[in-house]
Amino acid sequence: MLAVMARRMAAALPTLAGVVVVTFLLARALPGDPAAYFAGPAATREAVEQIRAALGLDRPLHEQFLLYLRDLARGDLGVSITTGQPVLHDILARLPASAELTLLGLLFAATVGITLGVLAALKPNGWLDNACRVVATLGVCLPAFFTGLLLIYVFYYLLGWAPAPLGRLDAFSSPPPYVTGFFLVDSLLAGDAETFVSAAQQIALPAIALGIFAVAPIARITRGSMLAVMGSDFIRAARAHGLSRRKVVVAYALRNALLPVVTTLGMVFSFLLGANVLVEKVFAWPGIGSYAVEALLVSDYAPVQGFVMTMGFLYVLLNLAIDLLYRVIDPRVEVAA
Repeated sequence: MLAVMARRMAAALPTLAGVVVVTFLLARALPGDPAAYFAGPAATREAVEQIRAALGLDRPLHEQFLLYLRDLARGDLGVSITTGQPVLHDILARLPASAELTLLGLLFAATVGITLGVLAALKPNGWLDNACRVVATLGVCLPAFFTGLLLIYVFYYLLGWAPAPLGRLDAFSSPPPYVTGFFLVDSLLAGDAETFVSAAQQIALPAIALGIFAVAPIARITRGSMLAVMGSDFIRAARAHGLSRRKVVVAYALRNALLPVVTTLGMVFSFLLGANVLVEKVFAWPGIGSYAVEALLVSDYAPVQGFVMTMGFLYVLLNLAIDLLYRVIDPRVEVAA
């Protein structure tokens, strides 16, 4: 297992190197001048040039890149002009909020999508199968930010069931003691039921808005994979031996149908990491997505570069987790490798 992890990490090094180069060049290609923004609208040209020199933006591009690599090797992602804090500090402070939202959205999407896909495959061309197709079509057509706005309008404005979309907690609650950065987990560890309820109410709508975006591909892949497995010889043999329908579906069919579903979950998770940028802005969620957007609007290079680097590293870890999960679901994968 350790050898597999080492090989996967070594294979990911060229990808991370490409992310570093592309991120650096794209950040410099952004319109706008961070020195002019930092100096303010009333600053003179000389003041702007002084700030540009202090930020190192007056140096040739190759020198800026070498300095960037030096700082990156030290674990220094730079300092954000907008917040005045080190980018690494900002990312570590905001990453748990984005991770909690994304993971909960993925959990919602996987639960609903796999359930719909399995039920649709058990009765092909029935009403539930047709409903699954409608859900899949709507999920593809509706963007995440529109779904979020619709949920806010219905459940907050019209029905009053949901709290105001203003962050991770309401105004009367305080964050739980920091352990994981996930408010749901930390409040349970602290035994604070009131904070847990507040955090659950705040994250429910954004997680559903994010998850609806991913239900469609999961349901379609699950349905197709289950239909292929249910027609296999070993399923007919299991039925002929008198096994219960539940055991045939869960223990035999679903487990053998999970490999393409797991692949889809990995792809969907990467999509959700990008889609949560829009959801975070709609629900005023203090994650790294909204942090990157705010930095992008003012051409603040360091946070944008740090955000893309973080996403690239998360993608590498995600692919590694998928490879390891393959071996748990089907040990034959390890033999074939």
